[in-house]
Amino acid sequence: MNRLPQEAALLERMGDAFTKPTACRFVFLCVAAIIAMGRRTVSRLLWSASCLSDGHPSSYHRFFSKAHWSPWPLARTVAAEVLARVPAGQPVVIDVDDTVAQHRGKKVFGKGCHRDAVRSSWAHTVFKWGHKWVVLTVNVKLPLCTRCWALPVMAALYIPPPQDQGPKTKKQAKGVKRHKTPPLLARQMLATLMHWFPDRRFILLGDGGFASHDLALFCRRHGDRVTLIGRMRGDANLHALPCKGPRRGPGRRPRKGRKLPSPKQAVAQASSRTRATVRWYGNGVREVEMLSACAGWYRGRGNGTAALIPIRWVFVHDPLEGRDDYFFSTDPRLTAVQIVEAFAGRWSIEVTFEEIRAHLGFETTRMRCENSVKRAGAMLLGLFSVVSLIYANLASARKITVYGTPCYHKTDPTFADALAAVRKLFWQEIILPHVPGGRIVAKLPSPARQLLLDHLAAAA
Repeated sequence: MNRLPQEAALLERMGDAFTKPTACRFVFLCVAAIIAMGRRTVSRLLWSASCLSDGHPSSYHRFFSKAHWSPWPLARTVAAEVLARVPAGQPVVIDVDDTVAQHRGKKVFGKGCHRDAVRSSWAHTVFKWGHKWVVLTVNVKLPLCTRCWALPVMAALYIPPPQDQGPKTKKQAKGVKRHKTPPLLARQMLATLMHWFPDRRFILLGDGGFASHDLALFCRRHGDRVTLIGRMRGDANLHALPCKGPRRGPGRRPRKGRKLPSPKQAVAQASSRTRATVRWYGNGVREVEMLSACAGWYRGRGNGTAALIPIRWVFVHDPLEGRDDYFFSTDPRLTAVQIVEAFAGRWSIEVTFEEIRAHLGFETTRMRCENSVKRAGAMLLGLFSVVSLIYANLASARKITVYGTPCYHKTDPTFADALAAVRKLFWQEIILPHVPGGRIVAKLPSPARQLLLDHLAAAA
């Protein structure tokens, strides 16, 4: 394979994490996964770009299952490239959520029965067999785009807990690994990101599944670096903060103050609410009713590690849909409008999940062993960021414009447009020069050549 185009130099920098033969296979698999249609199995990728493959096909299968490499250097390279697009003095907005990729089979590592958030509703729950991925994304504004895109920078596979097999002896329990919940995986990835970029400040946006007291406590302890904004329960255990005066009498200082009404009780007792116009989901604007207060979120534990977290909670009533929501922030200095508008920006990660399924074949892999499952899923999620960054480089170089059709004109590009632009670049600069007779395409009249490339690069 010849040298990659300048706009796709990110793939070459990511290839530095491998040996030279493995790096060539990595770049080939990435290019093939971008131009491929339908499934993203290794056999399909070899068929899509067979003119670029070198070596036995089994070596590409072993890239995921047997090759010695780690996804962490790749994640760090992608994260550095993404964070470079966020101004230095501006906090980095991070979304965290989980998504389930369906995967059938009797001997598939990490498979479990999980709730499908896409098909489920408040009254009906749908379960799906497959893999649950906890994904950390960064919200960035790309050229030609009016909304922020959520670009994945880290992903961790959630492993379901083993079936209860009764009490274990101390010797048996010593070798058992600690079960990691999705909030714990999110906390570990967030800590890694903070370690990689010690000069950046973060705002973490999490849905109800990540409204964890442990995650909020971690963000509170590192309040100078990260703030958590998430959805919370209406019956949360709230207390006043303890007095900071001198100790009265013997004994330890109290961990919490007097009991406060829960957010749901406070809303029922309130005589009035505040009306405000806020930025809503999908870059829209919505007039809502709000009620806000500061309190301490308390959780007692049997091992003596009880903690009280100062938060600001916000109640939001949407008159248009008749829906009530409760949000909170570990930074009580934020206003209610700031909290609601920041959480509304979390919808970008839902758009990312849908685009990855529709255009990158996220649920079409056929991996079964541990290494293959973890590596292939993480690479497909990271491929969304790679395509978006290459598209941003093309847009910055003014080599593309907002895509339009004879039927209508788009004011904002989608990921399908970004994928088509990157495919067109790869077909023109990488694939056609390797195909017998491919150079003849360069001699075609410009309208015929552009029509051919548009059809080759069209996103399915």
